[in-house]
Amino acid sequence: MQGEITYGTTLSNLLATLLKVPSRTPLTEFLCIGHEGESPHSLARIYIPRDLAAAEPPWHRQRPAEVRDRVTARLPTPEETSTLRITPTLGILAITRISTDFTGRVIEAARLVLPGDRAEAFFTTHPTTAEEGAEG
Repeated sequence: MQGEITYGTTLSNLLATLLKVPSRTPLTEFLCIGHEGESPHSLARIYIPRDLAAAEPPWHRQRPAEVRDRVTARLPTPEETSTLRITPTLGILAITRISTDFTGRVIEAARLVLPGDRAEAFFTTHPTTAEEGAEG
């Protein structure tokens, strides 16, 4: 997997809405491009409010209390076409994932893109109670 971290990313209106923060809130962006062999297989952009983003990736942080995924099919943007090396007419699966903590604060917004001709997604949810979250 290839990746990079961008600090000081400015929020678009969509991201500010997803993260439920003011538009000038500093955030950290993790960009990950997954490969299968030599071909790019997926694109993920993970956004975290800067006050929550220690110097480690989101998958090393606290466990969220709730995760909501929205899956849509659409045509790729020019950037997605170039990054994933696909044609502009190939459909993609776009997954928007919002993770919140036990207080309801959004701790992460992720935008995942999978090419339609090689997409496979599995979702596993491990529900927890508020008491379990308070203990951790």
